[in-house]
Amino acid sequence: MATIGEQIAALPMHWDKKGNLQVLMVTSRDTGRWVMPKGWEMDGKKPWHAAEIEALEEAGVKGYVSREELGTYRYDKLLDDGTALPCQVRVYPMIVEKLLRNWKERHQRKRKWFSPKAAAKRVHEPELTELLLMLAKKPKKQPVIQEMLRAC
Repeated sequence: MATIGEQIAALPMHWDKKGNLQVLMVTSRDTGRWVMPKGWEMDGKKPWHAAEIEALEEAGVKGYVSREELGTYRYDKLLDDGTALPCQVRVYPMIVEKLLRNWKERHQRKRKWFSPKAAAKRVHEPELTELLLMLAKKPKKQPVIQEMLRAC
């Protein structure tokens, strides 16, 4: 039976002055591709809390993370030994409240705000592309985001 890696990701977002949704992407350390802050689940931590920690470490953002996932996507993670591990990533939306100037991985990654449509063009995973394009249409109509906006 094949093993599937379970990962979590935060999708940091905010609305710009014109009211357009923006998502924060970071570059991966190995290939420099645009990705979301993500990582492995952490023992003793709820998945959304682990996603919040990844967002702080990888992108230097603080904010409100939903306990509800926005969606999932799959990709193959290249391991150190050269093998590929299929992974499923649960994506938790995050409303950014603060962007830090100094954070743990600032010398290893770049971060940049994109429209969901522009972010979708830069990612390599088809299911992640779909998730971002879904957000491009009517983000405030997504139940998870509606719930977050009420809670913030």
